[in-house]
Amino acid sequence: MTELAPSAAPSTGVIAAAFDGIRIIDLTTVLMGPMAARMLADHGADVIRLESVQGEAFLSTPPLRHPSMNWFSLNLHRNKRSVALDLKHRDGAAAAAELVASADVLLSNMRSSALARLGLDADTLRRRHPRLIHCVANGFGSDGPYGGRAAYDDAIQAASGYADLIGRVTGRPGFSPAVVADKVCALHVVQAVMAALFFRERTGQGQTIEVPMFETMVAFNLAEHHGGAIFEPPLGDVGYVRAMNPYRRPYRCADGWACLLPYTDANWRDFFTFVGRPELAQDPRFAEHGERIAHSSELYGLVEEQAPNHTVAQWLAFCELHSIPALSVMDLARAHEDPHLVAVDLLPVVEHPTEGPYRRVRDSVRYDTMDTSLRRHAPNPGEHTAEVLAELGWDRASIEALAAVGAARLG
Repeated sequence: MTELAPSAAPSTGVIAAAFDGIRIIDLTTVLMGPMAARMLADHGADVIRLESVQGEAFLSTPPLRHPSMNWFSLNLHRNKRSVALDLKHRDGAAAAAELVASADVLLSNMRSSALARLGLDADTLRRRHPRLIHCVANGFGSDGPYGGRAAYDDAIQAASGYADLIGRVTGRPGFSPAVVADKVCALHVVQAVMAALFFRERTGQGQTIEVPMFETMVAFNLAEHHGGAIFEPPLGDVGYVRAMNPYRRPYRCADGWACLLPYTDANWRDFFTFVGRPELAQDPRFAEHGERIAHSSELYGLVEEQAPNHTVAQWLAFCELHSIPALSVMDLARAHEDPHLVAVDLLPVVEHPTEGPYRRVRDSVRYDTMDTSLRRHAPNPGEHTAEVLAELGWDRASIEALAAVGAARLG
């Protein structure tokens, strides 16, 4: 049931992790930073999660078997080691400084003022360690008027226009049921750290990086929604008409729900014929792509009207025959039963040393040479404090003395 030994890649038999030998200090909490650090850890980096001696309250949200080891922990902190230090204690701060000195990357989502108080701000650390990549991921760019403000996912969804896009469809601004801003920004953190590591490989220079959630999500939203507002003066409003159509949603079929998405000219001709309306293929509103976008409400309304006339299986068979994108709506609680996900082993059951069996969500990207397998299960807080400090040259007595004054937690 465990998955700690990597298997050979099918085409070459070569195993190599992209970031072997790279040490990253993960001084982040909640979702965005831990997700980014986990992705780098999956690619072989020695990611050391630097956390408080009390542990992170967010990770004790039920359901769970033991404190600090809920469902977030098990997949967000795999392939990491945990060092627990009190950064406000002089001795804990000194130990943290030694740890950072051994690192290639410091990743944090603390606000700049807090980092400065701890002596972990970019200016201080980069003077001492010019090869260090210092990446801060927080709410807003530091040189704007919002710099320094607190921000969480919901606030960024509101500020970035994401909630407004939902309101343009539903009539009332709303939030995604997914923590979308944190996850999108996590991907940008990974991209930025990878680019900085590549730059350092070429030049020998470290780098200071800011990944501001606000700016990142505004850019993300405008990718398809800038619309006519991209021009000066504007040629139209923001918003991609097809994406904001209120009929763009899963459709109720005779026995369930499905996404039915005719897209090309041929797709729509086949659809019109299947539903007994072949004459619509000649309708000037629907004959070519641009006009279909302009009249997407009529089109999607027709799909919704016709969907209950057939079962999900009948729709999927028709759509597959004519290369029309279509899939049934998955009940997320049954994702592990999906035949494709079972075949590609996306959600294997593995055995955690203290938490027992759980479903690992493996890295979805497949490489023929690079290894992203599970090497370490999510650590308990402070599980590797003694191990890592010993690597820095501390003897056992000094480590125990640090714990005795409350400046460290030993797992």
